[in-house]
Amino acid sequence: MAFEWLTGNSPQFWKNYVSLFDNETPYNKKRFVVFDVESSGLDWKEDNILSIGGIGIVDGGIAIGDFMYAALINPKQNNTENSVVKAETETVVEAEAMIQLLNFIGDAILVGNNINLDIEFINQALKRLDLGRLKNEVMDTSVLFKRWKGINDDDLKYTLDELCDGLKIDKAERNSSWGNAYTTALVFIKLKAILKL
Repeated sequence: MAFEWLTGNSPQFWKNYVSLFDNETPYNKKRFVVFDVESSGLDWKEDNILSIGGIGIVDGGIAIGDFMYAALINPKQNNTENSVVKAETETVVEAEAMIQLLNFIGDAILVGNNINLDIEFINQALKRLDLGRLKNEVMDTSVLFKRWKGINDDDLKYTLDELCDGLKIDKAERNSSWGNAYTTALVFIKLKAILKL
């Protein structure tokens, strides 16, 4: 893999990922991946990804065993006081986390709450690896919630806690990227059913 990068060629995992978009999968057969990025701050150009959690959604429900979690080694952060990464969690370097993520998401539609920031964190990590940007379609649960409520304010963004309150969904799992992905998956499943997506 490193040799491919040294010679200027794209690594095989990137070629595999890009090739998934050569043929369009019909929407009704698409897999959804709800994911969340925990970061050291909100500046995707300067801050670092701490962890990524993702859950597959198929046929309107959480697909058992279809999940990923990657805790990243963060060399710029000396203390772990604000980190969601626990000592017993296996950590990986950013390149390995991106390989795991791309292999996991494939050509799925990516779902998140206020997803643009998470997408930019991933794209910035891919840029550091001299790769392209994510090619997946995206859906934002905050936007879906506004559609359900008939709200046309593009600047209005709902937090995940607000969505949980509005949809009466338990938010006890909201303490990590995986927990946030799980909670967002519950929100998405409910909104998908309400909006008949």
